[in-house]
Amino acid sequence: MKYAIIDIETTGLSPKNEKITEIAVFIHDGTQIVDEYATLLNPEMKIPYRITQLTGITNQMVEAAPKFYEVARKIVEITSDAVFVGHNVRFDYGFLREEFLRLGYNYERETIDTVKVSRKLIPGQPSYSLGKLCRNLGINNHSRHRAEGDALATTKLFELLLSFDKGLSVKSGKRAGTEVNRDLTEGLPEKTGVYYFYDKTDELIYVGKSVNIKERVLSHLNNNQDHKEQEMKNHLARVGYEVTGSELVALLLESAEIKKNQPLYNRAQRRTYFNFGLYSFKDENGYLNLKLTRIIDGTTPLYTYSSSQEGKEHLHQLTTQFELCQKLTGLYDSPGSCFHYQIHQCKGACMGEEVPEQYNTRVMDALENYHFQDQNFFLFDVGRDENELAVIKIENGKYQGFGYVEKGFILHEREMLHESIVSQNDNKEARRFIISYMKKPGNSDRVLKY
Repeated sequence: MKYAIIDIETTGLSPKNEKITEIAVFIHDGTQIVDEYATLLNPEMKIPYRITQLTGITNQMVEAAPKFYEVARKIVEITSDAVFVGHNVRFDYGFLREEFLRLGYNYERETIDTVKVSRKLIPGQPSYSLGKLCRNLGINNHSRHRAEGDALATTKLFELLLSFDKGLSVKSGKRAGTEVNRDLTEGLPEKTGVYYFYDKTDELIYVGKSVNIKERVLSHLNNNQDHKEQEMKNHLARVGYEVTGSELVALLLESAEIKKNQPLYNRAQRRTYFNFGLYSFKDENGYLNLKLTRIIDGTTPLYTYSSSQEGKEHLHQLTTQFELCQKLTGLYDSPGSCFHYQIHQCKGACMGEEVPEQYNTRVMDALENYHFQDQNFFLFDVGRDENELAVIKIENGKYQGFGYVEKGFILHEREMLHESIVSQNDNKEARRFIISYMKKPGNSDRVLKY
């Protein structure tokens, strides 16, 4: 049997949104390496600073490297009739499949995961990550987190596993329910982040976030009551994930992914944690009124909230900041004037004393933006490990994106903070998430103005 032992380096963890920066392939005939191929790749996107720290691969290094479409034929040919072997093979295989799908080609190979096989044939190891497992087994890797070094280490591990069992099992065909669940969740972290469900054509069908990715995915798989969950499970073929560390970043990333990709089952399922919405309408006198109510099916509210109380707090904030009328925002029920009018904080829209055009302009200003108290700042949260921090950037009152930095950089390397940010689209929902986070006790201290 012929095996293609493959490792890749990437710009991030999401096959849908990130790209491959390096690939290494070792062709093995079951006895020895018979062919090999390795190259840097130009991902046609910026490599985040954190990834450069990890791999050593810089934007300058890949600038003149071939793009994926230029090496795609070589990868197809060299791996033809070979079993795809990888350490946590779903990651490498998933990225390659996604790259090929962008070119309109369905790349399919049978696979072997050396993580799964190692757990079976070499039980009791303290860790099955490639670095620690190889170190414990005496396998040298002088180029960790580079494709060629990791692929060669995986090859040596694979040869060791072959010496234990010449008939290593290949993943193919359908398996019983419990085994399917185990296969889909194996390798998923019990950490905070975003998870992705793909169907058999590798189409993204659902995006979710959780403080425990593995536990949340299992809850989907074990839900036998909900009809839509059952339907989604029947289409589920692969689970991807991206660890964020920060729950706020997970929320921001999930929202962005759903807006960008509009996965089938995110569109089909109403978000249960946003049950209340803010709507506007003109009354018979021409004044814009605001109304907080449960979300009406088939409508698009101006803002969404997880509770009525959260919505009322936002309305109070807008009413005070933009000098709106309590009565016209639904915060004061009275046949006469609102309370603010009585204490001279309302300009009299409730009494017809302010012309509708003037009042409505302030309402539109209030609805246009979800305002931050400061216009330019970084907001910090926990990172993906104890040595880093998540960074969210606000500039000119707009959400710019997020990134990660090592803790030691933030006090004296302001420019590093700007460079760490992966750009995201600004929107009212993202700003609401950030403001809600900042309102929690102690979180306002995590701000660095610039």
